[in-house]
Amino acid sequence: MQIKLDESLNNSIQPDMNSKISTSSHQNRIKAWRVATSIGVSFKYAAAGVTYAFHTQRNFRIHCVMGTLAITIGALLQLTGVEMAVICITSGLVLTLELLNTAIESVVDLTVGQTYHELAKIAKDCAAGAVLISAFASVLVGFCLVAPKLVVLLFAH
Repeated sequence: MQIKLDESLNNSIQPDMNSKISTSSHQNRIKAWRVATSIGVSFKYAAAGVTYAFHTQRNFRIHCVMGTLAITIGALLQLTGVEMAVICITSGLVLTLELLNTAIESVVDLTVGQTYHELAKIAKDCAAGAVLISAFASVLVGFCLVAPKLVVLLFAH
């Protein structure tokens, strides 16, 4: 059974003149439904998603900077391997949820277009809330791991 793509749907995914996505990038995304032919192609698609988020999502860039800062401070304070692993995992979780948030927002926008729908708002707000909670948890974890070392460092002199 062959499914014919509805012309109105095809027209709705055409990039407009103000779009940040280039035409060549758009052409690649039209083929996004295809299955990756190799592990290398899978990694290429994953890297394209991370690159897209980095270039288009301000919060993703902020989380990258904050995660790098947390790892750098942990290394300078000579945190244990387990403590560094916890910082890396929590930072990675925030970035992962930010990518999922971007994906959910894109799918919702594709579905509802420029119209308002209460369920679309709920989906987008909940996805953003997941990122917010993970970011708060990450800050709390970082504080719990770094604060004792900083206190010792500050009062040792």
